[in-house]
Amino acid sequence: MIETDRLLLRPYVLAECQSYLAMCSDPLVLKFLGGKPFSPEDAWHRILRYTGHWSLLNYGIFAVIERSSGEYIGETGIADFHRGLGDAFDGYGEASWTFASRVHGRGFALEAAEAAHKWYNANLRQNRTVCLIDPDNAASLKMAGRLGYTAFDTRDYKGQSMIVLERTASA
Repeated sequence: MIETDRLLLRPYVLAECQSYLAMCSDPLVLKFLGGKPFSPEDAWHRILRYTGHWSLLNYGIFAVIERSSGEYIGETGIADFHRGLGDAFDGYGEASWTFASRVHGRGFALEAAEAAHKWYNANLRQNRTVCLIDPDNAASLKMAGRLGYTAFDTRDYKGQSMIVLERTASA
């Protein structure tokens, strides 16, 4: 568990499935995540996948809770998604962040992602992480830059050209 001034980051629990489903059914959130709302089955499978990361790899995606309200507001962390994007991508921790649209623009995503990266670097001592971002997702690209990520290539992922970025632990 990680605490920041405003947030609590911890592995998912099953009780968050409905909140996760609501976030992943919001058109604003889905714009760069495939555009199709998640079904209850999709949300269930994703939470089980995240739980599996923690169980098998001892790292993964954190559920992010706003401390003042106790509400689930999104997720961030570093995982191994086995995307098949080549040696410069696969095998490195992949950063991810998704937040409910009601909290966009309040700095929660950056605060949470910085804390997750700090935890990952301290606990796993990996010196490089990567991420994959839609070239039209200006907000995510801006946040990646603030986290120290720089673009190093583009890759086709599920029929769409994506920007591939990297960051070193010293960033």
